[in-house]
Amino acid sequence: MTERITPRQFHEADGIEDWRVLAHGASAHFRTGSFGAGVALVEGIGELADAANHHPDVDLRYAGVTVRLFSHDIGGLSERDLKLAQQISAVARELDLRADPSLVQDVDVTIDALVGPDVMPFWRAVLGYEQEGDEDLVDPHRRWPAMWFQQMDVPRPQRNRIHIDVFVPHDQAEARVAAAIAAGGHLVSGEYAPAWWTLADAEGNEADVATWMGRD
Repeated sequence: MTERITPRQFHEADGIEDWRVLAHGASAHFRTGSFGAGVALVEGIGELADAANHHPDVDLRYAGVTVRLFSHDIGGLSERDLKLAQQISAVARELDLRADPSLVQDVDVTIDALVGPDVMPFWRAVLGYEQEGDEDLVDPHRRWPAMWFQQMDVPRPQRNRIHIDVFVPHDQAEARVAAAIAAGGHLVSGEYAPAWWTLADAEGNEADVATWMGRD
């Protein structure tokens, strides 16, 4: 049976300095500087993944490779993810590739819904997404932002019903919040920081900057 681990347990383990837990698993971005170096890293990841029978999401671009680890059978992180993260980082070091944690993030679109089942089918159809659980829609190829339908008991007429959730590394969150405020935004609420800060632009459109903290 796969053993689930918390984000804190993941981050407290040795050999995972390259990785950050976000909304949909643990992610790392390795700067490569060339497509060939990226291919070499992906080949190494492929060998490790096949050996472990545990396959991450991998995004290969000219300048870097982004990897996401998540155990879909348990809906969270597991010891398999931890072990594979350690192995992938070891391969990256052998190739002299360095991770840049500031370049990983997850973005979700959140809709405040009074009756989620009434509105989810529309968004599932218009986006071509798949339903995951009772509250989430996801891109079947895991390329585009997920959608979360947040249950509301009463309308919230003074605030937007749709906002963006931006999940960033826990050690990047305060800098991201400060940058957003410096760019003309303002803090709506920091009550739940460091799990999340609610911000808004000059016209009141909201976004949450969130971390794994509070989900351990």
